[in-house]
Amino acid sequence: MKIRVIALILISSSLITLAISDSDVKIAGVHENIAAAIRSGNSKVLATYFSATVEITLPAVEGTYSRVQAELVMKEFFQKIPPTAFILEQKGTSSGGAQFLIGTYKSGNKELRTYILLKGIDGQLLIQQLQFESD
Repeated sequence: MKIRVIALILISSSLITLAISDSDVKIAGVHENIAAAIRSGNSKVLATYFSATVEITLPAVEGTYSRVQAELVMKEFFQKIPPTAFILEQKGTSSGGAQFLIGTYKSGNKELRTYILLKGIDGQLLIQQLQFESD
């Protein structure tokens, strides 16, 4: 009986570890896909990670937009200030469970500090807020 209980505990803990590892891999993949979309100035791919509404702060533009509107806002931003690099510097989780990314967006000699807030919605990690600000 004790052997069965110990075996059950070991199997359960192994499955929990696998589930956590799989979740971490998915989150890391989302983070990297978002960074790659910004790095390449691809508003279409970036928009696949937008929630139904997104708060966007850009130099001279600020507002809350629908997913479709947000994609157009970002497309115009990438055209006006095309990326030469995007460096993802920090990732983390807030006390409320939201994910955040902090990076530096470079366009020529211009650098913008970038903040991205993501929340889990219906099993997907989606962008709620996106900010590009001058240092």
